Amino acid sequence: MQEAAGVLKEGFLVKRGHVVHNWKVRWFVLLQDKLLYYKFEGGKKESSPKGRILLDGCTITCPCLEYENRPLLIKLRTKTNTDYFLECCSREERDSWALDITGAIHAGHPVQVQELHRMKNSFKLLENISLHHIVDKMRDSSTGIKLTRNLEQGNRYKETFTGSALVDWLISNNFAVSRFEAVTLASMLMEENFTKPVGTRSIEAMRYSDLSEQFLDDSTALYMFAESSKKMLSSKEELQFNISELSGMIVKQGFLVKQGHKRKNWKVRKFVLRAEPAFLHYYDPTKEENKPVGGFSLRGCLVSALEDNGVPAGVKGNVQGNLFKIITKNDIHYYIQASSKAERTQWIEAIKPLT
Repeated sequence: MQEAAGVLKEGFLVKRGHVVHNWKVRWFVLLQDKLLYYKFEGGKKESSPKGRILLDGCTITCPCLEYENRPLLIKLRTKTNTDYFLECCSREERDSWALDITGAIHAGHPVQVQELHRMKNSFKLLENISLHHIVDKMRDSSTGIKLTRNLEQGNRYKETFTGSALVDWLISNNFAVSRFEAVTLASMLMEENFTKPVGTRSIEAMRYSDLSEQFLDDSTALYMFAESSKKMLSSKEELQFNISELSGMIVKQGFLVKQGHKRKNWKVRKFVLRAEPAFLHYYDPTKEENKPVGGFSLRGCLVSALEDNGVPAGVKGNVQGNLFKIITKNDIHYYIQASSKAERTQWIEAIKPLT
């Protein structure tokens, strides 16, 4: 997975299939004029691409909210009207991919690049904008903002939305052009008491930040409609995983390749690292339900990089490299593969202080 000449960006994304609309993880490589994608089999990227997306004449939609259970999508429509849906592991990652793909699409058209930067940096709210109108649209049962149950610092809330979900929704519904505009609009909704913060992160920002930073464009800051009471989930609605495990603040998240415990096969998983309490959970990114398929406490764990010369004991298959190992307090060994040495180092440095 080393960077090739002319590669602008590469990494794992989840792609919707064309014939059967199932979701598969693919390794994407962005070049100046095309986006290549590869299958990842047995712990290794295949040598020839599975497919390519030609960027000339492409249009990009981001945020794309066509799939309500997949809020981190980018939609690409080619010159021949073929649609590609690509899902990222976090909003930051999605916005980074969208910016780089947009830059590649417009690379041969400097005027459009300038216009893009002008739009990003401009700040002009729609004239005569009605906050009541926005709230009515937000509440629409089919096209409004999706309300979800959330966990935050041990509390369980019904009918909340995250700061970044609201920003996405405002942009996709053409109430704002840039994230900066959307944050300003979201702040106005809060000031006028249409929405309110719930949970530690958003309430602390409201209390202690400057006026311009009181609303958080963040996937861990929770908000709800102001007249909704703070409804807690009943015990019957308990999640499969212990509430406290999933209540810590997200420190890092991303796609990594993990060796299975029983079959010893390699699968791409979305890893989420949380602190206070310190847990590492992993999810199947091809599935819609946002529940971990596994996870463990980091207290008492050992984490270390594995040498790339030869296959270490305990590792099966012909792997790409950049391996690291986590041994839990109960002596369970997890073998994980990053996409580069730098990424491996970042994960180990993020995990170590939490052990």
